[in-house]
Amino acid sequence: MIDLGRNPVLVIIDVQKAWDGLFPGKWSSEDAVSNISKLLGKWRSEGWKVIHVRHDSRKPQSIIKEGKPGFAFKDEVKPIEGEAVITKHVNSAFIGTNLEEMLRNEGPSTVVICGLVTDHCVSTTARMSGNLGFNTVVPGDGCATYPKKTPQGREIDALTVHEVNLASINGEFANVVPVSDLL
Repeated sequence: MIDLGRNPVLVIIDVQKAWDGLFPGKWSSEDAVSNISKLLGKWRSEGWKVIHVRHDSRKPQSIIKEGKPGFAFKDEVKPIEGEAVITKHVNSAFIGTNLEEMLRNEGPSTVVICGLVTDHCVSTTARMSGNLGFNTVVPGDGCATYPKKTPQGREIDALTVHEVNLASINGEFANVVPVSDLL
């Protein structure tokens, strides 16, 4: 286990029902949500701060729009009373929200960022967290993504997308570790 310090904060990004059924069998990990649930259990048992972030698309037809079933948090990681919930409209959980203010007020020793999807909102939020001076940790197996297509139409498998994005932030913006190091 790594030393999280006296006051670590867990930020869970976009673990919403909209992802259910998309790209079946093609995600970089089928265990990410259960791993996030383990982290959430640890934070709750220790009495540490948890911040849940959800995405609300500005596109009316989006499946991840307020009022649509996909907007809801997945049952495994639903917030409980007393846990903060932030709604964002762009990839970074810092843009257009009070996340930075919440973290500054909390004075965390470490900010642990996990969720969906690795190469979009998790990576963007982790990069900004590091740039803002927070000691940032990303549990790599507490994140997942789906396949992407190049501009030329070639598919890049989800595991490659996931690993390249974690490699890009590791040591520069955040320390990437396995979930087991945080439990």
